Amino acid sequence: MNGLSDFLGRAMRGLLKLALVLAALVFVVSFLLAAFVVVVAVSLWSLVTGRKPAPVVMFSRMREQSQRYTRGVWPGQAGGAAAGDVVDVQATEVTDAPAGGPAGDAAASAPDRPLR
Repeated sequence: MNGLSDFLGRAMRGLLKLALVLAALVFVVSFLLAAFVVVVAVSLWSLVTGRKPAPVVMFSRMREQSQRYTRGVWPGQAGGAAAGDVVDVQATEVTDAPAGGPAGDAAASAPDRPLR
């Protein structure tokens, strides 16, 4: 009797798994079908009204804004300035003052700053 109950238990588990897989398949197919119907309906509505669908307009505006703020940020992107052309500050030459004399005394009383 133990073998028969094991067989029936495995058979029922198999049927339950098959039912769940079929339910998931029906859900996915119905979701894809509903999405397809919505896309077709929005496309037909945009053809009738002569306007672009709202999601298309929103994403095109987002793309324009992102291109405006990220121009030249990514390497290899056309239209940006070369990295060698960027100048942050004007360079000035700093010379060392002689150790003795008036400049040396002034340097000793000046606040600590690095000499280049």
